[in-house]
This record gives sequence, structure tokens and C-alpha cells, in this order.
Amino acid sequence: MRKQERAALILQRLQEHYPEPPVPLDHRDPFTLLVAVLLSAQCTDRKVNEVTPALFAAGPDPAAMAALPVETILGHIRQLGLARTKAGNVRRLAELLLERHDGEVPRSFAELEALPGVGHKTASVVMAQAFGVPAFPVDTHIHRLAQRWGLSSGESVAQTESDLKRLFPCEAWNKLHLQIIFYGREFCTARGCDGTVCPVCRELYPRRRRPVVWRRA
Repeated sequence: MRKQERAALILQRLQEHYPEPPVPLDHRDPFTLLVAVLLSAQCTDRKVNEVTPALFAAGPDPAAMAALPVETILGHIRQLGLARTKAGNVRRLAELLLERHDGEVPRSFAELEALPGVGHKTASVVMAQAFGVPAFPVDTHIHRLAQRWGLSSGESVAQTESDLKRLFPCEAWNKLHLQIIFYGREFCTARGCDGTVCPVCRELYPRRRRPVVWRRA
């Protein structure tokens, strides 16, 4: 099966499994989504969703968040990894939204990535899920599955994103990246599948016997 044929089959199977995948991080608007995605680095979405209701009650918008002391923000997110750094980034981010963008979340990759704690993946999530701009955020699940499914070499996250964008139509990207994440969590986990176990891996490579060694980015 050629790579493009594998991509078409994957798209079909994921649509069957997850026709309308929800956004995993709880949020109310672009600002709360931006903060939630920033907080999700090296944390599970479940843990982030546990702490954000109280944080967003205290700082529901950039002006309110910027008015909070860093220690107050830290108190809400202390149980998350890298909490102190994230607390400082959240407050400074809120300040910069007020200073540079009239309190609005910018709608460009360059302006988002200029904010503290916001890398390309976070910017991609916000552009895709808040503004509907085609993007393909690559997290650990997507990076792992793209390699197992023979869609990318796994050399780097940037390479995986580029490869997936070439293989799939841009109108599918925003939903597809969520579908792959949900599939990776449910069926093709890091320990539960080695490229030979889950339904998609078996269908793509019915004669594969050797595990696929995952290259961490």
C-alpha cells in the first residue's frame, strides 16, 4: 500500500471512530484556550481541566489575569508541571495582550509565537480551534502514530507536520489532528501498541511482525 493510499484509509477509519471529536481542553473563548494550551505542556489535558475553572474564575480575561499576582496564578496551577514558569508566562502573556493587541488574542502565527510560553504547537492549536485556520499541531501522539503508520520518518516534529500536511487535504487538518490524538490515546498508545497491535496498524501492515521503534522528538 502506497503512502497516499495509507493516508486515505487512515482518514476514513478515523472519521468512522471520531466523526465529531471534541476539543480536549475546556475553554470559553480564544483567551482561555490559549492559556489552557500553554498550561498543557508536559501535563495531561485532564489535569489542566481540573485547575483551569478556578484560574479562569479569578482571571477570565487578559485584564483580570494581568491584575493577578504571579503567586496567585501559581496557587491555582501548582500541581501542574513547570508551574512557576507557566504562572509567570500566563501573567506576562496577559499583559502583552493588553499592551500589543487591545486585549484580544492575535490571529496570526507570528504574533502568537511572540508571546511568552507560546511555541508553534500552541499557536497552531489556537489558530485551528479558536479561529478555524487550517493548522496541524503535532503532539506526542501524532508524532508517534505518523511514524508507526509510515506517514513520516519521525526525525522531528517539524518534519512530521510537514509530511502530514502534504498527505492530507488542508480542510481535514483541524479535525484530523484531534482524531489522531483520540485514537492514539484509546487504541495506539505508547505501550499498548508497537505498530502491530491496534486495528489501524494491523490493517495498514497485516504482515508486519517487528515492532516499530518510536523516535521521540
